[in-house]
Amino acid sequence: MSANNNGFVAVLTKAGIVSQDQVLDAENLAKQTNVSLPQALIKLGYATEAEVMKAQAKVHRLSYVDLDSLSISDRVIELMPESVARENIVLPLALDDNRLLVALSNPADIETLDKLRFILNRDIAISLAPRTKILEYINQLYGQVEGESADSILQEFTDTAIDFTETEDDVTRGQAQTGDDSSAPIVRLVNLMITEAVQLRASDIHIEPFEDRVRIRYRIDGILHERDTLPKRQASAIISRVKILSKIDISERRRPQDGRIKVTVGEKELDLRVSIIPTNHGQSVVMRLLDKDNIRVSVRQLGFSEETYKTFGNLIRRPNGIILVTGPTGSGKTTTLYAALNQLNRPDRKIITAEDPVEYYLPGINQVEVKHSIGLDFARIIRSMLRQAPNIILVGEMRDAETVSMGIQASLTGHLVFSTLHTNDAPSAVTRMVDMGVPGYLVASSVVAILAQRLVRTICPKCRARFTPPKQVIEEAGLSPEQVASATFMKGKGCNSCQKTGYKGRLGIYELMLIDSRIREMIFKNASATDLRIAAINKGMKTLFKDGLLKVCNGVTTFEEVYRVAKRTEQDK
Repeated sequence: MSANNNGFVAVLTKAGIVSQDQVLDAENLAKQTNVSLPQALIKLGYATEAEVMKAQAKVHRLSYVDLDSLSISDRVIELMPESVARENIVLPLALDDNRLLVALSNPADIETLDKLRFILNRDIAISLAPRTKILEYINQLYGQVEGESADSILQEFTDTAIDFTETEDDVTRGQAQTGDDSSAPIVRLVNLMITEAVQLRASDIHIEPFEDRVRIRYRIDGILHERDTLPKRQASAIISRVKILSKIDISERRRPQDGRIKVTVGEKELDLRVSIIPTNHGQSVVMRLLDKDNIRVSVRQLGFSEETYKTFGNLIRRPNGIILVTGPTGSGKTTTLYAALNQLNRPDRKIITAEDPVEYYLPGINQVEVKHSIGLDFARIIRSMLRQAPNIILVGEMRDAETVSMGIQASLTGHLVFSTLHTNDAPSAVTRMVDMGVPGYLVASSVVAILAQRLVRTICPKCRARFTPPKQVIEEAGLSPEQVASATFMKGKGCNSCQKTGYKGRLGIYELMLIDSRIREMIFKNASATDLRIAAINKGMKTLFKDGLLKVCNGVTTFEEVYRVAKRTEQDK
């Protein structure tokens, strides 16, 4: 082991990041696969890329730079040609007189430093940063995906792709065009589409055929952004490639189909859930990116207020009862439920879930996937899982009376049941269950709490700045002078980190309705959702709108975001 590796390992072991046994494992892997020791430690998961780079920076007496905390000006980016940045995996950070500060990931790469000094004709100072972060910011700041321009591939694909027609030859031609040849434009285009979506933090990729074009859109922080438009004749080639990757029937064009794709982008392993449906102008594809990092969120990170966090924490420790999470598709219900299960997941508890489909795999939890084709639906799974004596049950969705009845039966026999419903607010969940045909007395005796939620975009931390909202906006929101006086209103100016939107990331807004004796009595009497809502607010429930305003006053999000996902009701005045 070299002297630098000795020092580097000593830093990591002293910090308790790796053990001697793990270092030996990494050394063996490094010899077998001909990679460096730092790369082996990262590959084995013993240390993160950031931890490795910080240790190397300490050994080489260099500074470590957190690229997420920097704002790099366009003027500095213009000093280094894109080809130089990509070829050497180096990012310009700042200019001090004639000296350019750059970020790289290999502190011993003297050859690259000499090359940069010669090409740029100026002194070079270096800081260390993770390689994947450098690549991410090269792609953001220069506007292209790793390795080559997505736009150039689109142009190449447009020039060379086969002109498909709706005949039986589609299958043969599609397979020829989209085989395993990684140099084919269509193969590179689909790969780069997925890579770009990951780098832009997109949750979905939409490929939509219309009469005269194919539209490609990414959903980023809940908002759809159009990326490209292709000629209509290219649709079959793209869809055939996606079908081959997701292992679904390439010849079927009349029925909806679902599949999965496993991909690795940089250090991330991702599952893509693929949905294809026939439309008037061809097959529409949505690829949902399932990032395992998203389910490692703790309950504390969900965005609860302090009061709601304590109440929810007490609720999930109950021995029995039903806890419902409500909201539309894409409102973060699954993340909330998985965060709760992760907190409850201990060796002395048995947890079983019934999901349609299983989106994320949770270690230590028994997950069952609904398969309607063989009659394995929610109700049948619940009936069977009760024989396995679980402590906690998660039912993906209570979508019919039989599933609700089975969930209620499970809660009344000593199980804690989590599930979801598609309703606009918490009180409506009660009336929805009654509308399904479940008697009010069963709902009242089993449901202990209902959590409604939405996701709002949070202000970008790199370009956030104080601002004073117009008087009219404050009046429309119903904020009191005292609330305004203590508020910290913020807004994002727009920067490279957030693609000029002013927002980066999302957080939940919530309303938590507890089923106490008063509300339970009202449910017995079949009270309306409005009456239940008024009673819950009188008992201290914060509505979605009020919780959103609290986050606006704390400088987390904006009025526009709250109005986008929640409405002000009569009771919010």
